[in-house]
Amino acid sequence: MTAPAPAPPAVLYPLQPDHPELVAPFAELVARTGARRLWLCQSFRAEPHQVLAHLAGMGHTVPVGTAVTLMPLRHPYEAALQARSLALLTGQPVVAGYGIGTPEFASGLAPEPYRSPRTAVGEYVTSVRALLAGESVAHDGPYHRLHATLPPVGPHAPVEVGAGVLRPGMARTAGATADVAITWMTPPDYVRRTLAPRLAAGAAEAGRATRPRIATAVHVAVSRPGRDPRRLAEAAAGTHLRAPHYADMLRRAGVDLDAPDPAAELLRADVVVTGTPSEIAATLATYHAAGVDEILLNPTAVLLTEGVHAAVRDLEEIVGAMR
Repeated sequence: MTAPAPAPPAVLYPLQPDHPELVAPFAELVARTGARRLWLCQSFRAEPHQVLAHLAGMGHTVPVGTAVTLMPLRHPYEAALQARSLALLTGQPVVAGYGIGTPEFASGLAPEPYRSPRTAVGEYVTSVRALLAGESVAHDGPYHRLHATLPPVGPHAPVEVGAGVLRPGMARTAGATADVAITWMTPPDYVRRTLAPRLAAGAAEAGRATRPRIATAVHVAVSRPGRDPRRLAEAAAGTHLRAPHYADMLRRAGVDLDAPDPAAELLRADVVVTGTPSEIAATLATYHAAGVDEILLNPTAVLLTEGVHAAVRDLEEIVGAMR
């Protein structure tokens, strides 16, 4: 018996849009190619839930996800309401992903620092999932208080709740609480050896039958005349390399960020994937083999250096090669 073919990849719009019109070409791409979902990141320009709702009003009703919105911005009740509203308005499945962000960001908004990020995420995700399941939640924890239920509504598309995961401890927490573990820049061997086993362990400890799905954002760029892979790798991942939690994860994964050429390290480890569309598809197959259930094609480098049309062209060719 042959194994089932991997599901189509998803498409990520990785920047902070000023207007939904900037994201519309990516929504059109999802509809046109049969890509799995359109994902947005946290934005402090146009808020992502509102952008996705606006796109649905424009006629772009495609499955959507957030990877990830930041917990300090909204109470779990508001988070559940926003996620369910998207499912109602779009009529399409939603993945609502949450994360803490940087410690500096959290400390600027929260009444007190998150002494245990794992506890904070676990409590938050548990409350949001319970509300979406129609349950009455009574929770008094160190990071939020919630005694409420969402009022019932008619049938709507399903909502999965995700947690941002980079390192083993958070993977164990997500395994116990989330529907989806959302990872960024995590090399396939690191997913296979570190994250997937911790997700499974967390699920087993919580008495869950299966671990959460793994959705991984991967930087991609098609090789074309005039494109320098190293420059693309720097454009794609440069800002993340300066974030301590990303740097720590990459070092755990065996990426030598202190090497003379960190961009070459990112390319070597398939953190940034370049080549022909077929070559990229073959490399991304190693992510599926490592346990990734949903690949988010991340065109940051091309989007920043060449613009929307070039990024959409790359994504369309990669999606086509992965069929």
